[in-house]
Amino acid sequence: MRSRFSAYAVGDSNYVWRTWHPRTRPDQVTPDPSTRWTRLEILDAVEDVVEFRAHHDSPTGPGVLHERSRFEQRAGRWFYVEAV
Repeated sequence: MRSRFSAYAVGDSNYVWRTWHPRTRPDQVTPDPSTRWTRLEILDAVEDVVEFRAHHDSPTGPGVLHERSRFEQRAGRWFYVEAV
């Protein structure tokens, strides 16, 4: 989770795509270049679900993405599956 947030923060969409589960990932990941991700809060983590708040700044002002995400481990690595 933290590594994916960091990838969004530095604009590494290739890493975001590679850590997305092949079953659910889009053909391409294209983050909005006008959004700057500034802070991540992990609220809860139970088994394969992580609840978090990702803070950002955008042209319309500051905002927060609050989500519960499900991850799945494959070959010893964690992959983002979906928002739940």
